[in-house]
Amino acid sequence: MITKLRTIDGCRICGEPNLQAIREFGDMPLADGLRLAPSTSDEDRFPLTVSFCRNCSLVQTLENVDPRILFGGDYPYFASCSTTWVEHNRKHVEELIESRYLNSNSLVCEIASNDGYLLQHFLPRDIPVLGIDPAPEPVAAAREKGIPVREEFFRSALVDELVPIHGHADVIIGNNVLAHVQDLNDLIDGVARLLKPDGAGVFEFPYLGDLIEHCEFDTIYHEHHCYFSLTAIDRLAQQHGLYLNDVRPLATHGGSVRVSLEKIDRRKSCVDQLLAKERDNGLTEFSFFESFSDRIESIGSRLRDLLTEIRRDNKTVVGYAAAAKGAMLLNGTGIAKHLDYVVDRNEFKQGRFMPGTNLEIYPPEKILQDQPDYLLLLAWNLKDEIIQQQGEYSARGGKFIVPIPDPVVVQSAQ
Repeated sequence: MITKLRTIDGCRICGEPNLQAIREFGDMPLADGLRLAPSTSDEDRFPLTVSFCRNCSLVQTLENVDPRILFGGDYPYFASCSTTWVEHNRKHVEELIESRYLNSNSLVCEIASNDGYLLQHFLPRDIPVLGIDPAPEPVAAAREKGIPVREEFFRSALVDELVPIHGHADVIIGNNVLAHVQDLNDLIDGVARLLKPDGAGVFEFPYLGDLIEHCEFDTIYHEHHCYFSLTAIDRLAQQHGLYLNDVRPLATHGGSVRVSLEKIDRRKSCVDQLLAKERDNGLTEFSFFESFSDRIESIGSRLRDLLTEIRRDNKTVVGYAAAAKGAMLLNGTGIAKHLDYVVDRNEFKQGRFMPGTNLEIYPPEKILQDQPDYLLLLAWNLKDEIIQQQGEYSARGGKFIVPIPDPVVVQSAQ
């Protein structure tokens, strides 16, 4: 029998027992828990508390929902639905091939390879790849592209099976996966063991500094256990004999960073510069986070006021993108009652219902059929892509609501 929820008793990196609560969200549905029926009566809800570790600066949730529930057979995320994200990773692959001198004798592994959105770009160059992912539907989609995938969770013990078959890896990639991992030390230990002596573990993740600065609270949900500063990543790497050698700020997901973890110490100056900036800005102290909860309340209040005014004028509002962050926004602010429905390009999500609400998910074509007055961008991090896709809707007078970091109405791409 599955124990659905466990509460951690210490920091996920250093084990510090006295974590300081930043925000208690209360009982929340699973952000990716799309339902087949509108009723929410039997829907699981779990407490959600985000906290700070004063010892290593990791921001993390206190709750562990069983990963088989979070990322099991009904996991709905398919990365290739975003053309912007696919192109971002195509460019990353080209950079890796050139900078790491990858060829047909190399091996590239990706943890949480999803539907092959990234590894597919190595195939035309005949570079061997291996994906590792536990979600059956995305794994099937990746295999259809000709990508070999192990359908399971990556863990340190798996390395003992992989190395005799595939050898050690030149590059291990993990895009937006570290936040999903309950046992960070086990994963990074596995990365260190799987890498070649001159290999690199390359990880992208939303950057904690941007999350707090822009109050991106809707990216906090049960599937995301951790929210990383560079200080925390440096501590994690050191515990497993790895060196944090490079960091690059990225615009993706509301502000991210890409880091390189290697067995050889060749740290670039940009790493020390960002670490110093975090210390100077107070990101390593709890006081940095003390106003975060009040700012969340402020955004929720302004968004509710905006939607109430719109509905008072008998205008219609539809949500765009059945994203996990959208589910958190709807449930965390109580605005679902102002929306008529949600649309999403992902066919797997269509016909289902948003977590914690009765909002049905339709194909985007319904937008032009109904011509709602406003589209609330539930995946605001892709606002430019969405607004560009919806050029006809905009030309007809449709408007867009961008909820984060400040609720604002726009007519077209800015």
